[in-house]
Amino acid sequence: MDYLKLEGLDKPVARLMKGTDYFFHDAYEKASANLDAYFAIGGNCLDTAHIYCGGQSEEVIGRYLQERGTRDQWVILTKGAHHDKNGPRVSREAIRSDLITSLERLQVDTIDMYGLHRDDPNVPAGEVIEILNEHIKSGAVQTIGVSNWTWRRIQEANDYAAAHGLVGFSFSSPNLSLAKANEPFWAGCVSADEETIRWHEASQLPLFSWSSQARGFFTGRFTKEDRSNADLVRVFYSDDNWERYERAKQLAEEKQVTQIQIALAYVLNQLFPTCALIGAQSLEELRSCDEGSRVKLTREEMNWLDLGADKK
Repeated sequence: MDYLKLEGLDKPVARLMKGTDYFFHDAYEKASANLDAYFAIGGNCLDTAHIYCGGQSEEVIGRYLQERGTRDQWVILTKGAHHDKNGPRVSREAIRSDLITSLERLQVDTIDMYGLHRDDPNVPAGEVIEILNEHIKSGAVQTIGVSNWTWRRIQEANDYAAAHGLVGFSFSSPNLSLAKANEPFWAGCVSADEETIRWHEASQLPLFSWSSQARGFFTGRFTKEDRSNADLVRVFYSDDNWERYERAKQLAEEKQVTQIQIALAYVLNQLFPTCALIGAQSLEELRSCDEGSRVKLTREEMNWLDLGADKK
């Protein structure tokens, strides 16, 4: 397992982050076995959120950490301030409320990485930094970041932090995958486009990619003619993505790996620090991700996969 160092955090962060948006109380044994297997291959980072599974995801993690007694060996990333039916919730009260609830559910006294799940462009970025720094000072969180913020808003926030002697964002979590999204999965979600990637290359801010494997697009289970998965069709079906699919298939055959492992390697071989959020729910899927994380791609291969010039 490879790890990266995150500013403000004294623990290494596994570059394969375990997604937990299927952790329910009535399937606790499955979740705990899944976490045991992930931990056994060197994994140490859990991605969850205040809204996942109606709160059950955080509660299941809290129970697991208590039963195993291994809290200090894990890095917890949880997120708050997701919008509700009334709109955006990026405010001092919403952040405080969600954070307190997350701490209680997780049964911890500090959260390693705390992210804002959504943005509200109407709230000044500097104001958000001021609010989150209060929770860093209290010890409730160790380091802060965002999910589904544009790079411009992140830059604005970090410029404010630098100018005022405050802690800025140390990570961003948009979608980044070999297949490019035609439109957002959900309103307010952000996918890393070419401009965003160039900004990360320049700033070297770590990126934690959700849907890093394009929700199974590269598994081989889908074809152009199979339109049974409406969300996959809406977000990822395009001529360009099917060409990327064919190129991933060709490169996988040459490297004697699978297409889905090539797709994962694409995320992990960027020119800036990246982690991939994985949803592996079986030992077989977990092993595939572990093997895929070790696949090395040259700059020429990366460019070719993304419809650039010849890879050789």
